[in-house]
Amino acid sequence: MRFVIKFLSREKVIAFMSVAFSFLLICCSKKAAVDGSTQTTTTTTTTTTTTTPAVVTLAGNGVNLQPSYYSNGNVDLGFPLMKQQTKIKTVRIEIEPTQVTNAIRWIKEASDNGYTIICTYHKAAVLGSDNLSDLLDGANWWKTNYAALSASGKFYINLMNEWGSHNLSAANYAGYYNQAITIVRTVYSGTIIIDAPGYGQETYVAANAVLGTGTGGVKITDTNIALSTHIYPGNYVGQHTNSSGTAIGSGGNMVTADLDYMATSGRTCIVGEFGNGTNGTADWSGLVDYAKSKSWTIMGWSWAGDGGDGVHPAMNMISPNFQAYTAGVNYPYTLSSYFSTVYNKL
Repeated sequence: MRFVIKFLSREKVIAFMSVAFSFLLICCSKKAAVDGSTQTTTTTTTTTTTTTPAVVTLAGNGVNLQPSYYSNGNVDLGFPLMKQQTKIKTVRIEIEPTQVTNAIRWIKEASDNGYTIICTYHKAAVLGSDNLSDLLDGANWWKTNYAALSASGKFYINLMNEWGSHNLSAANYAGYYNQAITIVRTVYSGTIIIDAPGYGQETYVAANAVLGTGTGGVKITDTNIALSTHIYPGNYVGQHTNSSGTAIGSGGNMVTADLDYMATSGRTCIVGEFGNGTNGTADWSGLVDYAKSKSWTIMGWSWAGDGGDGVHPAMNMISPNFQAYTAGVNYPYTLSSYFSTVYNKL
């Protein structure tokens, strides 16, 4: 997601049986549990490392909401209008760390309306940061606030929005996320979504961190995670590697092979954000369609809350942008001209 917006706003008999069982798990494509409870298809879980089938579809497709920056976060989310758009099954809610009180209502409304929910710690001031302290701040925020937030409804934790730059190594990405995930596991046992570094674009780094490829043996030890990429016209992948983790080629626009590599991680993969309103020439539309063809959850940017960049129109599916919340009153939002850009992909 563009940086300006964020401020404003992925023995033979025994061997055969093992392969066959894995194949059945994949074919069943059973959705992961939202509430952090142990799933029937998982192995026994612990509070520090959990295991889930290698390939699952996380949730239905949906949209992002970024309400923190309007009316001090006390906004009408427009759920009556959203409910009319039946292809929207999941909402990803970005939460600034100061917005816990408002987020309790946001989550309750989404839950009451029957949506699968992803909640993301989103601190605009540190997007793209490689600092461990920023990531641990997010993890500790979840440790402090998960109980209060989850009392309003079940949700997946997206640990931190767009932490890590295009230059972050797979070894550091793995080591730092191991520390952060351990903290979150003290309060939550469900699937943890982690964004690829480079604003959700460095898919090789994310996959290599899971596999321990080219990292000196360091890898993300928790297996109940999902990797998330963000797709826009400006998508740039700077770190390409071969299957041994050795750097190859040069940087360039994201292509479908970059999504394929993230899938080699063996973890559930999603498109946490996608939209068309940035500079760049990456085939965002084709990439989203390809991810969808792989049964990845895709999440459009955004239902509302995008502030625009002064060059491109704001990527909001409703008009006007988020308005102040009044109890018992539904703001009469309408669909914007941008709406079909996202909705037609879901």
